[in-house]
Amino acid sequence: MKKIVNDPEAVVQDMLDGLISAHPDSLKQLPGSTAIVKKDAPVTNKVGLVSGGGSGHEPAHAGYIGEGMLDAAVCGEMFTSPTPDQVFEAIKAVDGGTGVFLVIKNYTGDVMNFDMAAELAEAEDIEVEKVVVNDDVAVEDSSFTTGRRGIAGTIFVHKLAGAKASAGGSLQEVKRIAERAASNIRSMGMALTPCTVPAAGKPSFTLDEDEMEIGTGIHGEPGIERKSVVSADEIAEELTGKILDDMSLNRGDEVAVMINGMGATPEMELYILNKKVNQLLTEQEITIHRTFVGNYMTSLEMAGCSVTLLKLDEELKSLLAADSGAPAFRV
Repeated sequence: MKKIVNDPEAVVQDMLDGLISAHPDSLKQLPGSTAIVKKDAPVTNKVGLVSGGGSGHEPAHAGYIGEGMLDAAVCGEMFTSPTPDQVFEAIKAVDGGTGVFLVIKNYTGDVMNFDMAAELAEAEDIEVEKVVVNDDVAVEDSSFTTGRRGIAGTIFVHKLAGAKASAGGSLQEVKRIAERAASNIRSMGMALTPCTVPAAGKPSFTLDEDEMEIGTGIHGEPGIERKSVVSADEIAEELTGKILDDMSLNRGDEVAVMINGMGATPEMELYILNKKVNQLLTEQEITIHRTFVGNYMTSLEMAGCSVTLLKLDEELKSLLAADSGAPAFRV
């Protein structure tokens, strides 16, 4: 294992220290916690937004803290959900008096622990609502989930719900937007190489040099097919085709596209993939409103990618275009 780390058991705290050092004017870490919050939190009369999950998916989730997006992100250990107490502390830290909204990826540990944290908050008269994002069309159940997994499409939910909260939306209005966004997002990913959790010291799975996995999750969970490596165009056709089969899109509909790298994929390759995705959507007479290409939700140093489509309406387009102060998401 070759990684730029110190103690493999301390990578999360070292990372968070470095994150705060990079953004000291906008971010702070809660004492004794792995929760990162906006430095001006809580904001009176603004709905607070909290997300999080296991570390190893950077820039998710702390990279999306900022004006117009999240107010806090709770960073668990590598590929491990944060504890209910950690999430509870983040909820309290961002409560401005009008409630707190949770954006949760559909993984069993995340759903359970965020739900427990919400119960703790409600016992202290903090109103909490949530959305569970399950955008991955690859598999219905996996080793980490009941139902579909939450992957890179979660970032669009952060953006849209965060924009609504920053515009003064009520807790129920933020929930409405988040649920509408989540119901109109579909994603699918693939991997060329595995990733290595530092404390484990060995890859999470194996692929031969000429193999790839279609439908892989963001923790290296199995996908739907392992086969020989094919061209970028063929990968784009398979991922986009399965997404379109699962979405209700008609001619003239508008979408936002996210071509997401899994950590070790050069942007050159992501743009090559995007060329074909753009062509496929254009052939279907689906209008591409905006395209995002880069590393948005990774899996350590895994080589691979995911494709996400978000079906838009006028309100969602407006919220997508709203300013974002998050380091990892600029519009």
